[in-house]
Amino acid sequence: MRTVNRRKSTIGFLVIVLALLAAVTVAGMILEDGAKVTDFTRTNLKPSLQYPFGTDWMGRDMFLRTLTGLSLSIRIGLLTALISSLIALVLGILAALGRKADAVISWCIDLMMGIPHILLLLLISIACGKGFTGVVVGVAVSHWTSLARVVRGEVLQLRQAPYILAAEKLGVPRKTIIKNHMIPHLLPQFLTGLILTFPHAILHEASVTFLGFGLPSEQPAIGVILSESMRYLTTGQWWLALFPGLALVLTVMMFALLGERIRRLLDPASVHE
Repeated sequence: MRTVNRRKSTIGFLVIVLALLAAVTVAGMILEDGAKVTDFTRTNLKPSLQYPFGTDWMGRDMFLRTLTGLSLSIRIGLLTALISSLIALVLGILAALGRKADAVISWCIDLMMGIPHILLLLLISIACGKGFTGVVVGVAVSHWTSLARVVRGEVLQLRQAPYILAAEKLGVPRKTIIKNHMIPHLLPQFLTGLILTFPHAILHEASVTFLGFGLPSEQPAIGVILSESMRYLTTGQWWLALFPGLALVLTVMMFALLGERIRRLLDPASVHE
């Protein structure tokens, strides 16, 4: 029997998932104007071939609104996950290179992890004026703690590595050591943490918006769609919440699988699999 090359199958899976998510993102941006069109001659239509996700009480196409909402969530998720991961990388390195910095950063990590996550998000979002800026700042500032601890632990181990100790004894500047030796070693953890942060960023963005402290109601975001659909569920309009909710869950699951596959791909132990 032919053995399946796990690394090749992983790369193939990554290409498919990235292509699908990119297609959803671009399609949502292109169809954003169409998602806002109202037509009271087609209100509250059930799912059909013409309207796969049905229409809402204002005659808006729920398929277009869902695509646009997912596109917006993906863009916000990527932006906030990138900012959060960069914060974690910088603070993790600083914490492991100095005792005073380690004490301050560790205290900040413990403080932020001691506050309920959704409450912290709400407070930051409100303090930044809610809206797009509040959501981005809130999610980005509150998701760096776990990755920062991982980076800190890796740097502490690297400091005891023979080649790092040799470089220090030879008088190599610390900045050069970090740039040429530490950051390349931390890249797999950084990429994995970046991708695994993304599902949390999307879910928390949708949660804050659903509660009314995130994106404004005029934007077709998934949180806005789910929040508005709650008042119509009792009238039998189940499609208003079902399809956007499933689309959000599937997107989050794809990114979770993507992060797990990339972790395996970057694992040196799997190089011959």
